[in-house]
Amino acid sequence: MSRLLDISPPITPALAVWPEDVPFRQDYALRMDQGAHLDLSSIHTTVHLGAHADAPSHYGAGAPGIGERDLALYYGPCQVMTVDGVRGRRILPADLPGPVQAPRLLLRTGSYPDPTRFNPDFASLSPALVHVLADQGVVLVGIDTPSVDPFDSKALESHQAILHRDLAILEGLVLDAVAPGLYTLIALPLRIPGADASPVRAVLVDE
Repeated sequence: MSRLLDISPPITPALAVWPEDVPFRQDYALRMDQGAHLDLSSIHTTVHLGAHADAPSHYGAGAPGIGERDLALYYGPCQVMTVDGVRGRRILPADLPGPVQAPRLLLRTGSYPDPTRFNPDFASLSPALVHVLADQGVVLVGIDTPSVDPFDSKALESHQAILHRDLAILEGLVLDAVAPGLYTLIALPLRIPGADASPVRAVLVDE
């Protein structure tokens, strides 16, 4: 029987966001515990919240927003790889522990261990790795950190390589309980036309 593995952090006010970005807040217009006939709430937050999909418009002027992306990018065969010893630096092609076997690759680095505490020394991708993965037919790359570029990067070299090769990105995944191997990924972004990102409920189907 198939199992669903949730690889998304809980969305609460405790969830860390990028410094100076907008944290999660939930406001209630109506509450049953205050005498209303139902609960009715709204949320206010960054679209780069927890497990999320970056849109090309986030790092490319005039590029498509997340609502215009092909949903097929975020659903289908996927591989999870554990990459050790990369905290605080970019992941190079030589760091991969084995061959790429699926068109969607999620990298488990362990370099951002607590989604409620932002640590800037997380692992990121090298542009060289992006090009190698694209050459091997990868259409989506995901990582268990807040960004595919280092915290202090302003040129966003890996984002730009991803834009050039038209890959999809997932960031903020929680992969610490996931064994390396092959799965089916489901991580559909919300249909928000023009938005620079969208939170996703990222899950792996373990056959």
